[in-house]
Amino acid sequence: TLAYLTTPILGLVDTAVVGRLDDAALIGGLAVGAVIMDLVFATFNFQRSGTTGLAAQAVGANDSNAIRDVLLRALAVSLIAGLILLAASPLLLWAAMKLMAPGTAVAAAATSYFLLRITGAPFALANYAILGWLTGLGRTGLALLVQLVLNGFNIVLSIWLGLSLGWGIAGVAVATVISEIIATVIGLAICYRVIGRFTFPAWSAIVDTGQLLRLANLNADIMLRSFLLLFAFAVFTMQGARFGETMLAANAVLMHFFLIGGYFLDGLATAAEQVSGRAIGARYRPAFMRGLWLTLFWDGMLAAGLSLFFLGFGNAIIALITTLEEVRETAAQWLVYAAMTPLTGVLAFLMDGIFIGATWSRTMSRMMIVSFAAYCLALFLLVEPLGNAGLWLSLHVFLLVRGLSLALRIAPLLAASFGPVR
Repeated sequence: TLAYLTTPILGLVDTAVVGRLDDAALIGGLAVGAVIMDLVFATFNFQRSGTTGLAAQAVGANDSNAIRDVLLRALAVSLIAGLILLAASPLLLWAAMKLMAPGTAVAAAATSYFLLRITGAPFALANYAILGWLTGLGRTGLALLVQLVLNGFNIVLSIWLGLSLGWGIAGVAVATVISEIIATVIGLAICYRVIGRFTFPAWSAIVDTGQLLRLANLNADIMLRSFLLLFAFAVFTMQGARFGETMLAANAVLMHFFLIGGYFLDGLATAAEQVSGRAIGARYRPAFMRGLWLTLFWDGMLAAGLSLFFLGFGNAIIALITTLEEVRETAAQWLVYAAMTPLTGVLAFLMDGIFIGATWSRTMSRMMIVSFAAYCLALFLLVEPLGNAGLWLSLHVFLLVRGLSLALRIAPLLAASFGPVR
């Protein structure tokens, strides 16, 4: 949980830095720019999720060569994909601006942020691979260390460059790129130490057709799931932009409550990834079921606690993020909708962990399509009559359908993986 929590804290600090510039357009620009980056990078979230599941199953099968090769394949994909993203960045920015159609001031801020952030694409994706591999091995302390390096440097540099040196939103973006480079170097050194006596495999082992096809199928499903997930949040931002810069900025502030809650819950979901992956690798059903029920209980307790905390201290958190009074007042008005997201999203986060660890990616992507369709239907029915309330209610519908649709698929998948219960 600590490893994942540092990421939304980073986003909170970035928003607080820009929020001190007393310009709602800059907060909106950061929100739009961050959504574009999330769409780009989280489409490649399979680098973390897929690597975690494959590494955990290699551990369960006690195959040291497979453990090593999973990392090397993931790093190779990171480098190639990162360079492709960098080359395609002008086209990606143009398409995003056409799709989201922000105001002139918001678009200028978002463009500045995106063009600087995208330069770190190869390093960002490499960090996904490193974090996923360490998590799959159960080395969560080392994964935490890499995340703390990344986000710790990022927070300090964002404050220094963004506020102290007066670089504003550009300083926040540059801070992220520098931090990603530092974290990649340290992460690779940690992975080298974990592997121990390193023998580089024959190239044929890295490009093994069977393993690459398995990786491609797994990654394609997770990529589709990640893209639809982030596109749902992009649609949320686009719809919010229709209500003006103040509402856009307020929703951007409130989304940090969802992100903080989500990353808390994702910490336990990561434990579920490890347990389910190892149980599948070892073909041991009791371990799978024990992990499922334990994480379900503790995730539920954590979600309830988070919602109560947000309801009790939400206004104080909003005041820390922005000094703009109109944004504070608007965010406070809609706080309850954001505070409830841990409760409606807890099952979705847990099921993601279970399915990723078990590499049930095909079902996961199909249920994401169902969930996204339900989300779009809710937006169509609720936003016009209810405005911003309909927007937040649609997000809750999306989270609930995600969790329930995956949970209903567990029984048949268990039978296929372990056989019928005797």
